[in-house]
Amino acid sequence: MSALTVGPGPGHGQDWDDLVRIWEETDAPEGCKVEIIEGIVTVSPPPSKDHNTTAELLQRRLYSVIPEDWGIYQTLGVSVPGRAGLYVPDLVVLPRAVASGPGNRVPAEEVRLVVEITSPANANHDRIGKAHGYAKAGVELFLLLDPWHTGRPTATLYGEPSDGTYRVLEAVEYGETLTLPKPVGLDLDTGVFPVS
Repeated sequence: MSALTVGPGPGHGQDWDDLVRIWEETDAPEGCKVEIIEGIVTVSPPPSKDHNTTAELLQRRLYSVIPEDWGIYQTLGVSVPGRAGLYVPDLVVLPRAVASGPGNRVPAEEVRLVVEITSPANANHDRIGKAHGYAKAGVELFLLLDPWHTGRPTATLYGEPSDGTYRVLEAVEYGETLTLPKPVGLDLDTGVFPVS
């Protein structure tokens, strides 16, 4: 199953509030992910078991190293209005105080680490569109876990965002160790992740 897109509607000049309203009102089947990617509302199917296992394994490791007042969230919206985006990353790491209170989204600039795990239906969104969106919004670290990478599954850590572009801090094939810098501070054995 692939992602379904819903265009911005008549006039294509909708502003951010209209896009967010469409996002909020989209009635997707349970488990599906609704996002705004470059001004288009998308609905993706529920992730695979391997995808969910990867998220769970990473989340378990992150909890052992992040500050006590930070949280890890799997269904939190990240608002990236500068790229006409409202993403729902696979994992979001940020201070718990930012994620508390009413609403279902946080500003991207408050996020300390965002993790996307590619699926066949969304790989290019994660690799290109979201990477630019997170960088433009100033998200400190972006970890792309890409079991669908051509050749071999790959983990890529992006950081030092500037002018909508990240620098690749480290890229490894699954099976190797990737180091997430402080304040996360984790030597991540990517060999634990399932290969789709």
